[in-house]
Amino acid sequence: MQFAKRMEQFREGIFSELLTLKKEKEEQGTTVIDLSVGTPNIPPENRIRHALAAAAEDPKQYIYAINDTAKLQQAVAQWYQRRYGVQLNPETQIESLLGSQEGLTHIALSIVDPGDTVLVPDPCYPAFSCGPMLAGARLCWMPMKKENHYLIDFDAIPEEEAKAAKLMIVSYPNNPTTAVAPDWFYEKLIAFAQKYDIIVLHDNAYSELVFDGKTCGSFLRFPGAMDVGVEFNSLSKTYGMAGARVGFCVGNQQVVSMLKKLKSNLDYGMFLPIQRAAVEAITGEQSCVQRTCAAYEKRRDFLWEQFEKLGWHFEKPAATMFVWAPIPEKYGMDDKRFTLDLIQQAGVLVTPGRAFGPSGKGHVRMALVQEKAALQEAAERMSKTNIFN
Repeated sequence: MQFAKRMEQFREGIFSELLTLKKEKEEQGTTVIDLSVGTPNIPPENRIRHALAAAAEDPKQYIYAINDTAKLQQAVAQWYQRRYGVQLNPETQIESLLGSQEGLTHIALSIVDPGDTVLVPDPCYPAFSCGPMLAGARLCWMPMKKENHYLIDFDAIPEEEAKAAKLMIVSYPNNPTTAVAPDWFYEKLIAFAQKYDIIVLHDNAYSELVFDGKTCGSFLRFPGAMDVGVEFNSLSKTYGMAGARVGFCVGNQQVVSMLKKLKSNLDYGMFLPIQRAAVEAITGEQSCVQRTCAAYEKRRDFLWEQFEKLGWHFEKPAATMFVWAPIPEKYGMDDKRFTLDLIQQAGVLVTPGRAFGPSGKGHVRMALVQEKAALQEAAERMSKTNIFN
């Protein structure tokens, strides 16, 4: 059999590899404390589940959706106006995604041709690079360094790369580094995109998971943003709807239009009961959003305190549902060996930083998806190893 050459640039996804490690350890009789995948364990509110269940009971809801319903489009427009102060045309500036990952793949197909350059943050959520790679794009990594507070340094991007770039992917609050970008960053981003005629994709999936009394807005609220790009948003983390796969691409009408056109040839839209649940999530009473953020903040504080006692030092995350931590010095930059030691000796699973790009080496990402009792047990198990000695 012969297969597509494009598959030669991919290996098995890191989370599939980690799942294999987990299964092997469990077969040996160990209960693995999994901090690797950002799968929320905070379920949707009852009102959201009831809306989904009621719609699923209606036999008329099992037809092809084809497009987003007018109710969903209006709901997203109202949500963005209420929450972010951003005005959107419901019909022309909003397109649903079957999860952000699907959107990241398909939007690249609608923008870049084989050989085109895409500017990608490093480290980054793996789909940021996989989508452009599937489209045949050439990646130009934009290192995000600790000394720059993990903000992209536009002045460090080579002039020839900036001129060649067609698409630029940016995401704050950031996965995996947990950094939050100040207003001046977005102003500089928009000026950079305008100067070099680059389409900006800003992923805003974690805007509601910002800690220590701070808040985060939308890239689209800044003057000129709507002219240069779009924003992705998601109901996965904020509303606990990860498995339902609900995301949105909003913003520049031309970019949204091309994505709509592409998706009309690829899928039949979002399952209508899920659209109903999404409408309920973003238009109903919103106290669940604050409760979810508070839950992740408490887990962050607890994990940080417990791991500090181990001698594992890292900065408290400013946002997101993740922790980005340097590995112990004795491991050098070998985050993969550290990950293997951690699961073999303690039964604790994390994600090696190299999975997020070249600059991720020497770090690991941990997801705050376990209750305090499990985090306490993880710390106790780790204290009985020689990993941190």
